Amino acid sequence: MASPMRSLLADPDRYVRSFRLFLERSTEHQSMQEFVERQLPAVVASIGNGKSTINVLSVGGGAGEMDLQILSKIRARYPGVTINNDVVEPSAEQVSKYKERVAQASNLENIKFTWHKETAYEYESRMNAEKKTKKWDFIHMIQMLYYVKDIPATIRYFHSLLEPQGKLLIILVSGKSGWETLWRKYGSSFPLEDLCNYVSSADLPKMLDSAGLKYQLYEQPSHMDISSCFIEGDKDGELLLDFLTETLDFAKTAPPELKHQVMEELRKPGCSEIRDGKVFFNNNLGVIVIEP
Repeated sequence: MASPMRSLLADPDRYVRSFRLFLERSTEHQSMQEFVERQLPAVVASIGNGKSTINVLSVGGGAGEMDLQILSKIRARYPGVTINNDVVEPSAEQVSKYKERVAQASNLENIKFTWHKETAYEYESRMNAEKKTKKWDFIHMIQMLYYVKDIPATIRYFHSLLEPQGKLLIILVSGKSGWETLWRKYGSSFPLEDLCNYVSSADLPKMLDSAGLKYQLYEQPSHMDISSCFIEGDKDGELLLDFLTETLDFAKTAPPELKHQVMEELRKPGCSEIRDGKVFFNNNLGVIVIEP
C-alpha cells in the first residue's frame, strides 16, 4: 500500500509556517550573521576595486534579511559606490516581504534593487534566450541548492558569470550537522519527489574539484531546540518535525516504525545533544566561497 506521506512543499502555507518556526527555534540567522560580521569583510575586500558600480546577484534571496546585511558590509567597504542588487526569488510572498523590508530600511542610499520572480533555472533560461551574459562582482546562494535539479551545472553557470575579482558565496547545511546524519539514513523514506534534493557541504568539494574551481570552506556552528518534537500532540513540535523531514504532517502520516526510528535518531549524538533536559539539534552550516 502506498504511503500517505506527502512532501511538505505540497502545502506552501504550512511550509512557510514550519520555516518561520525553524528560524525562531534555531540559531540559523545568528550563525549566518556571525559569518557576515567576521569573515565576509575579507571575502568582499577586493570585489569592487577600481569600480564605480558593484553588481550583486542574490539567488534565492527569500525575504532579504541576510541580503541586507551582506549589502551593508559591501557598502561599508566601498562607501559612495553604487550597488546594483538583483534578486532571483520564485516565491511571490517572499519577494513582497523583501520589498517591504527595503521600503522600511533607512540606510540603503546608493543601492538599487531589481527583483525577478523566478527560479535559478528560469533565470538561466531567460538569460540564454535573451543571449545575455551579465557579469557580477558578488553572487550568493543561501540555503537554496536543495531546490535545483542539477547542482553542479547550476554552480558552474553562476560561477561563469563572475567578474575577474568576483566571488560566489554558497551557504547550506554542514556535512557535520544532524541534517547529514538524519538524511543520509532516512532521506530515501521521505516523500521528496522532484521538489527537493538533499545536499550538504560534504557534497560540494567533489563537485568543485571536478570542475577545477578554487574555494574555501568554513564551518559555522548552529543549533535548534527540538524538545517540543518529543511532546505528543504538540503543534509546534509537529511543525518542526515536518520541517526536519520535509514531510507534510509527518507525525500523523509516517508509518509507525519509521516515526519511531526517526524520533530515536533525533535524540542520538549524531543528530543532537541533550542539555538541561532539552534536545538541541545540530544545525551547523557549511559556507563555501568560490573564487572566479
